[in-house]
Amino acid sequence: MFSLSLGDGARLGPLEVWHAEEFADHMDRAREHIRPWVGAAFVTDDVDGARATLKRYAERQADDGARLYGIWQDGLLVGGVMFTVFDAAAGSCEVGCWLEPSAEGQGLITQACGVLLDWAFTTRGLHRGEWHCRTDNDRSSAVARRLGMTLEGVRREAWPYQGVRHDKQVWAVLAPEWRAPAR
Repeated sequence: MFSLSLGDGARLGPLEVWHAEEFADHMDRAREHIRPWVGAAFVTDDVDGARATLKRYAERQADDGARLYGIWQDGLLVGGVMFTVFDAAAGSCEVGCWLEPSAEGQGLITQACGVLLDWAFTTRGLHRGEWHCRTDNDRSSAVARRLGMTLEGVRREAWPYQGVRHDKQVWAVLAPEWRAPAR
């Protein structure tokens, strides 16, 4: 299948059901680091859970919905990006990400999310791309800024985690802004 270079030995490609063991190994390295920031159903504990997550995304993609892509660095799965929401009829999507600590600070997430948004806007003709993150996730909101998104608001206490409700930011970029010459 396709593989897109992100530079310096990193590549972006589909993350599919047959990657379940590799995804489970990756989750072992990333689990505690990403747990506060991603949905609880995404953080798996074993190969069966990994397979179920990958299958759920495969079924959504088959329905022209959510999609999941891995980021490999020197052949090792270190994270990924996804369309958590992909609604062609409404012309909108939401992108998300996760990364294990060893791969942070290299621009992989910004570049990979840029690939997803570019495809959504230029190939699929979507109009709006969103990014949601907890207000205390500075690394995530920095990615939204680097992608040229605008902070549209805060959903108060919308993110439950370990018995505490956290505020969630909603960022967005529109297709005409994405295509603007300044990009």
